Amino acid sequence: MSDLLCNCDLIHASEKGSCDDDIEEILDELLEGCERPEDLLGDTGLMKELKIKLMERMLGAELTEHLGYEDGEAAPPSQPNRRNGSSKKIVKGEDGDAALKT
Repeated sequence: MSDLLCNCDLIHASEKGSCDDDIEEILDELLEGCERPEDLLGDTGLMKELKIKLMERMLGAELTEHLGYEDGEAAPPSQPNRRNGSSKKIVKGEDGDAALKT
């Protein structure tokens, strides 16, 4: 499940119908292992994992915007700040703690 969340790109299809089909397929695959409410809403459930992955992506996009270059690319010579790895941070939310890679 985690690999799918890290690697999927929901907005890649050029045709609307194809994109809708892709989203349905991804949702079906994500929900495949959910048999009990805890599998979806529990501390280690799908919703919490989706929330964590979304926050990590937003933080990555914010860093890309701030630094002016994508992860994996060489930094522009005019940019003194660099990406220098990640660390684990605990974020406290309404639904409990979440460990993020920042």
